[in-house]
Amino acid sequence: MTTSGTYNFGPELGSLFLNAFSRIQVKPPSIVAQHMFDARLEANLLQAEWVNSGLELWLEDTQTINLISGTATYNVPANTIMILDLYVTPTGGSNRLLLPFSRTDYASLATPLQQGFPTSFFFLRTVNPTITFWPTPDSANTYVVTYWRYRQIQDAVPGQGGNADLQYRFLDAYTAGLAHRLSRHYAPALEQQRKADYDIAFGLAMKQDTENVGLYITPGLASFFR
Repeated sequence: MTTSGTYNFGPELGSLFLNAFSRIQVKPPSIVAQHMFDARLEANLLQAEWVNSGLELWLEDTQTINLISGTATYNVPANTIMILDLYVTPTGGSNRLLLPFSRTDYASLATPLQQGFPTSFFFLRTVNPTITFWPTPDSANTYVVTYWRYRQIQDAVPGQGGNADLQYRFLDAYTAGLAHRLSRHYAPALEQQRKADYDIAFGLAMKQDTENVGLYITPGLASFFR
């Protein structure tokens, strides 16, 4: 048996758009500029839907922050959706995982500007997101923060052979989702069928998009006080 020996399948966005239209019986000869405008808009709306639907693993990356003595709050990239894990490394020391707390937790602090070794952080999810550390970094050490984040999907911009910001395993789900969205514009009679196709494809992709690690549950057996 002879196989290709390659792993390069990654159609450009334009091809995915054409395939999505074909799934709702809109063939290439009938496609005009308005079709492609709608496809581009729906593709980007689909990506926003995905970011809200779950944690896609390929959208995780790491960022670093050099903390400044006396400065509690730092800007983070605007395409940051969520902070997943965050740890601080002091000069000559080892990594220490910091635990998140809420806006209310931070507002309840009696000494929000207290300086020391940071132990907690508050992620403010605004248009221009920030991370605030507590205690505020002191001058006893030089601290470097590294954090894993969940980022936004890059814009879907067809043309000049541009690709979608996708993993291979999500290509079918992406096309199926786009076909479902475009059916609302051009083939309402097919909308439910395309939605069923999309639900199956997206469910399969998300089922595979997991970390293959064990789950351990340890009961808390320490004494407690009433």
